[in-house]
Amino acid sequence: MDSSTVNGDFAPFVAKMTDAGLPQVFIDTFHFYYKQLVAGVTGYIDRSTAGPVAHAPAYADLDDADLAAGRAALDRTVVLKLNGGLGTSMGMDGPKSLLVVKEGRTFLDIIVEQVRHLRQTTGARLPLVLMNSFSTRAAALDALASYAGFTQDVPLDFVQHKEPKVWKDSLQPATWPQDPAKEWCPPGHGDIYTALVTSGMLDRLLAAGYEYVFVSNADNLGAALDLRILGHCARHAIPFLMEVADRTPADRKGGHLAQQPGGQLILRESAQCPPEEVEEFQDIRRYRHFNTNNLWLHLPSLARLLAENDGIIPLPLIRNEKPIDPTAPDSPRVYQMETAMGAAIGVFTGAQALSVPRSRFLPVKKNSDLLVIMSDAYALEEDFTLRLADERNGAPPVVLLDDRFYTLQSEMAARFPHGAPSLAACDALRVLGDVQFGRGVRVEGTVEIVHEGEAPRMIADGTVLRGG
Repeated sequence: MDSSTVNGDFAPFVAKMTDAGLPQVFIDTFHFYYKQLVAGVTGYIDRSTAGPVAHAPAYADLDDADLAAGRAALDRTVVLKLNGGLGTSMGMDGPKSLLVVKEGRTFLDIIVEQVRHLRQTTGARLPLVLMNSFSTRAAALDALASYAGFTQDVPLDFVQHKEPKVWKDSLQPATWPQDPAKEWCPPGHGDIYTALVTSGMLDRLLAAGYEYVFVSNADNLGAALDLRILGHCARHAIPFLMEVADRTPADRKGGHLAQQPGGQLILRESAQCPPEEVEEFQDIRRYRHFNTNNLWLHLPSLARLLAENDGIIPLPLIRNEKPIDPTAPDSPRVYQMETAMGAAIGVFTGAQALSVPRSRFLPVKKNSDLLVIMSDAYALEEDFTLRLADERNGAPPVVLLDDRFYTLQSEMAARFPHGAPSLAACDALRVLGDVQFGRGVRVEGTVEIVHEGEAPRMIADGTVLRGG
């Protein structure tokens, strides 16, 4: 960074954020990270700080005492879903949680039914709270309003903040008159802690007697509230618990759980890895666990931590360098200062990780993921959780669809007009080229379809595709 061009004056940010109606606590939090940026902090966490974790307690070891404690704590528990994402990468123009994913139901439909089922079968209050973005809030609340009788004693949502992008060269607020919206970016889901405070939601939850919050992504239907994990947190007075799963070769580039020399667990994201340590970072035998983003918080402990730090949870900075206009890679460069909510594992004294089955991590990031969930490889149970079909023997099929033809929802619908093929007996399906599937198609074993023609290849109704 050329120090001759750097201007560390924060006043222009205060003016910009105040004009946008952002609260003082968030401005203070942004300033906390901005001072690090000006000081040249890269956000890198090297091997001297991020050592491998020898052992994480396993979900399989939880017992009936945990289950009983979970049932006792359920009436003091909240389900919180991160719902700030738009499905733009899949061609949507609204909240991703409103994407139809299983048996005509959206992510949000299934989440609401999971909560309803627990309320009805246990008598617990169990509110559902969404952390929306400005872009998702109206549509999400409209959808929630359509569920008859779905009421609770705390608000249904709160809104995450937005922050200014920072010019890389001058470290001043980025301006982009041709599209002023691109001057702003989300601060990462680590903003959840600040947004809980500024929205008043934290105070509302505490005043209503809630103690525990289960946080997860709205697009992860594996993340249903689990009474054993809740009870484990309650029995052992755990202030913060992260669900982790075993890394596979597919997870090499993602963040992982690590441990400081003194024993404190930390989270290290790929953007926080020094370039010279990338190979080591991607060693899944050395760093065995990744963060599922399923987190359990003890609200009184969170409130104490905030009070001790003047309302700021001091999470590690993630400094992301990007073009100001993501659609124009050659546009001027900016920094986006982000934090990860899972990084709070390094801030809470006594924070723990729990190794959980991969079934609790079923994110839908692409239509390849969606097709698996839509198919008969998964069944929607009476409690509205997803169960992998028995014949899968615990392993979901692997599906790879050609991004040239299956990226957008409209493209997906055109090529699977009758819904997903049967994948219950499929190990892997790879589709290269423009292929349209008929009704009642069944895939067995490992199948690769390669089609290079300009006109779509048609898979006839009732076809059985068998591979090795």
